[in-house]
Formats: sequence, structure tokens, C-alpha cells
Amino acid sequence: MHFASDNSGPAHPKVMEALVRANEGYAMPYGAEAAMERVRERLRDLFEAPDAAIYLVATGTATNSLLLASMCQPWQAIFCSEVAHIEEDECGAPEFFSNGAKLSLVPAPDALMPPEALRDRISRTAQGVVHGVQRGPVSITTVSERGTVYSLPQLHKLTGVAAEFGLPVHLDGARFANAMVSLGCRAADLTQGVTTLSFGGTKNGLLGVEAAVIFDPDLAWEFELRRKRAGHLFSKHRFLSAQMEAYLTDDLWIEMARAANAAASRLVAGMKTIPEATLLHPSHANIVYATFPRAAHRRLQDAGAQFYSMGSPEGDPDEPVRARLVCDWSATDANTDRFLDILAD
Repeated sequence: MHFASDNSGPAHPKVMEALVRANEGYAMPYGAEAAMERVRERLRDLFEAPDAAIYLVATGTATNSLLLASMCQPWQAIFCSEVAHIEEDECGAPEFFSNGAKLSLVPAPDALMPPEALRDRISRTAQGVVHGVQRGPVSITTVSERGTVYSLPQLHKLTGVAAEFGLPVHLDGARFANAMVSLGCRAADLTQGVTTLSFGGTKNGLLGVEAAVIFDPDLAWEFELRRKRAGHLFSKHRFLSAQMEAYLTDDLWIEMARAANAAASRLVAGMKTIPEATLLHPSHANIVYATFPRAAHRRLQDAGAQFYSMGSPEGDPDEPVRARLVCDWSATDANTDRFLDILAD
């Protein structure tokens, strides 16, 4: 019953097998290996972007931060949801890597920015006034930190607002596959109007690799320099490309995302039958936020369930306490049902 994070799940066996194969013999370093060229071409095909520059980085925080730093100046604002990962969970890395660009937070019900709220925030950031920050890129997250996913019309309205002001768009796709499966769309549908993409793999069955997809080739050289300067250019790069190549082979990445989303849907369906459980946000992908009594939290944890309990273990046993549950590709129906049985007890 492991629902703490999709980071806590195992890497897929096919990915581990690919790493073993990559360890045989010799390969050129720093991304010059043959597998990286295959990855590059596969991602260009996937996003229908033949001129896209593709780079691999080991962590999502580094990918987001290096891309954003390549898109803005230190005196600019990065517009994002008030609960974006770059705001809540990256320890100021975007500000650090950009040498001080300011995150400008947009109110976001259910963690989804309304286009009018984004337009208002950008409009209130004065241009040409030396005393204030200038307008910079827009960063959009899918899947959001609350488990919600922008519909394609919602997403395209946001990129349209950015285009009105001539601003580039960064898409944080740490769970890109989960969002795509949820929407039933093509990868390229999600990246219309997007300048750069953090294409996630670590949360979806890889050992540790993300792809920085740069649709504006003019940004590519700066990204390369920033990646090297930040210490994120792997010398034994073949172990990154081997993971990503396995991920993209035979739609493994889609298969894993589909399994994770299905597990979350099973949790949601079960919770809807339990009167004491209340869902806090729509669950569009593989993240579930809910409240249930403190006593149920204790029962589940005593039985070995792992999830984020957002309240003190001490207090009224009947008091509703928030919980965050995240499903990964390896979640089983048996463990999900056991969790629900204990919750309903």
C-alpha cells in the first residue's frame, strides 16, 4: 500500500534491462552516443517538431530551472500558479539558476490558472518602469500539484494569453504522460504554443531522467552552456539515453501512465462509497487529495500504508485530516482494495 509518491515506486524492469545493455562495451560520452540521437529523433517525431533541440537531465528541478533560466533575464518575472512545483517544491532553484528572476504567482482554484487571472497578473506587471520587474515567461504545470489537468481548450487559452503579451511558455511536464493519457490526446496537442517542455520520466518508471525539449532552437546553445555550468551534463550520458529510449519504445511510457491513472481512479471510486471520506480536488490523473478521520489515518498507517497525512497524529479521532495519495505504474488492485477496506472499516 505505497501511495506516498510516484517517486517511491520502482523503475520498470525493461528500463533496468536497457541499462544493463548500455553498460556493455564503450560509448562516446556527454551525449555523443548513438542512443541519444535515436532519442532525439523519437521525441522530435512525437512532438511533430523536427527542429526541436533535445537534452537530457537527471532531475525535474534541474530541467525546470535550467529551461526557465534560458528563457528569462534576472530582472524578469516568471508567471506561474500559486501552487506550482517551481513555487512550492524547488527550494528557490528557478530563482537561483536564473540569477534572481522573480516568481509571480497567479491565483489558481484547484491549482489550475484561469486565463483571465493570468492576463490580469501579466497586465499588472508594468513594462519599462525601472523600479519593477519586467514581464518574463509563463510556466504551466500539467499534472498540477493538486492532481488536476488542464483540458486542451484551457491549456490553449493560457498559451494564447502568453502570446498576446509576446511571452514564451514553459510547460512543466513532470507527469506529462499521465496528463496525455487523462486527456486521450497526442503529445503534440499538449505542446501547441509551448516554447520549452520539461518531459518527465522519473515519476513514471524511470530511474532518473527528464528531457528538456526546446521548440525554439535559438535557446538551445544557452541551455547547453547553463547545463554544463550547473554540473548537470553527465559524462556517462549513455545511462540517461538508455532509460529514455526504453521509455519511448513500444509506448512503455503510455502503458505505465495508464496503469498509474487507473490505480488513482480505483481509489477515487472506492472513496466515493465511504461516507467518512471526502475528495478535495478533482483527480484527473494519478494524484488524489482527500480527507478522512484521524482514526482512519492511524489504522492505515498501523497496517503499513504509506501516504502523506497532513495533520497531527494526536487529537480527536473523528476529526477529518487531509491526505495526499499518489499512484505509480506498479500499484496493484489488491493493494488499492486493501487500502480502501481498511479505510472503510
